[in-house]
Amino acid sequence: MGQIETEAVKNPLQYNGDVLIKDSSPSGSKKLYIESYGCQMNFSDSEIVASILSDAGYATTQNINEADLVLVNTCSIREKAEQTVRNRLEHFNGAKKANPNMKVGVLGCMAERLKSKFLEEEKMVDLVVGPDAYKDLPNLLQEVETGRDAVNVILSKEETYADISPVRLQTNGVTAFVSITRGCDNMCTFCVVPFTRGRERSRDPKSILSEIDDLAQRGYKEVTLLGQNVDSYLWYGGGPKKEFHKASELQQKTAIHFHQLLDMVASAQPHMRFRFSTSNPQDMTTDVLHTMAKHRNICNYIHLPVQSGSDHILKAMNRQHTRAEYMQLIDDIRRIVPDCGISQDMIAGFPGETEDDHKDTLSLMEYVKYDFGFMFMYSERPGTPAAKKLEDNVPDTVKKQRLQEIVALQQKHGLWRTRQFVGKTVEVLIEKESKKSELHWSGRNQQNTVVVFPKEHYRVGDFVQVQITDCTSATLIGKAVSS
Repeated sequence: MGQIETEAVKNPLQYNGDVLIKDSSPSGSKKLYIESYGCQMNFSDSEIVASILSDAGYATTQNINEADLVLVNTCSIREKAEQTVRNRLEHFNGAKKANPNMKVGVLGCMAERLKSKFLEEEKMVDLVVGPDAYKDLPNLLQEVETGRDAVNVILSKEETYADISPVRLQTNGVTAFVSITRGCDNMCTFCVVPFTRGRERSRDPKSILSEIDDLAQRGYKEVTLLGQNVDSYLWYGGGPKKEFHKASELQQKTAIHFHQLLDMVASAQPHMRFRFSTSNPQDMTTDVLHTMAKHRNICNYIHLPVQSGSDHILKAMNRQHTRAEYMQLIDDIRRIVPDCGISQDMIAGFPGETEDDHKDTLSLMEYVKYDFGFMFMYSERPGTPAAKKLEDNVPDTVKKQRLQEIVALQQKHGLWRTRQFVGKTVEVLIEKESKKSELHWSGRNQQNTVVVFPKEHYRVGDFVQVQITDCTSATLIGKAVSS
């Protein structure tokens, strides 16, 4: 199973109100309290925000009562995520009453979706800042200090924050995120991301290599390259991907695609381990797979959202791949990177989904046998094409039943996958102490499966060879044999 997203189980690739703080924060005249919700991109953005505000004299704190500025970096992917944020804002209201000088700001996708409406709905919010406007935060805070509400939700075709060196928050000093693309062009009918994060644009590869080099010098051992569609990366000198056709002949010939960037970073830092997320099936090429096979330090793991196994539903979702194309991609992965871990996103109960459509999803899962997955009931998001044009006509009881069947099948496949590791030796990067035992370390193998083993003399940041002796559907259990 690995990780399964239901109402009760937390997706480890998602942040749900994590309080972000830099270890050994420098003393500043003002204190910043920041919580992050949603995807890894939001977490990465929070690090950018902390860097911008650090230059403005803010030091991070985990004590809301001493904060001069409280920021919530928000997610709009599902209604539940937005409601969680609203509930937190109610909680912050008490702290603000006790400290009237405290300023409260909403960042990210929810800010972009609601814009100035947020100020009307949430009276205690002082500023609303979209994902492309974080550099304007110091100016917006000055506006707030003069008694004015401040809003900047302007989306950019150019902004990639390539010139910002992120402050590493809540870090283990071992793993880090590096954002390489922003935005999304795909316009899946269920998704708000194109409206909240704008058009796809890629970051200058020199700045990416420089940031990774800095991380290596500071002792980091693993980097995850991030993007809404990470394998859609395309650098031709700047500008949106959709305008690539307007580029000069020289720009088009010298453009750098994702597989080339992946080769560059893996070659530049051979002792560092690399992952990437999230991939889109339509953009995943065999060039990427051959690059993964070429480099031992690129992890054999791909998060490959499919959303449905039915061509009828995929078309209604405006997904740019068919069931057959997706299955061919799975075959290519198995052929070129035989031991690759694969995970999925799946939506149950999309408008118009029939029982046959649902069975198509289950049969696709049987074909792939995913290592783990993130699964949800369909949640209509205001402003999306699905909300405008499609009736949310699958009853909640049916949605829940179908989700339960998907989750149960994923648990079965997850256990089957973890059992394949028993008796084998895997490389694990130690990231932290096990949640369940202070006597054990926790880390991940190449396939992104969590591995726990006795601490012995090993330390956080060590690469350790671990022989797997047992497993659950989510975790591998073993004993270190060497490092």
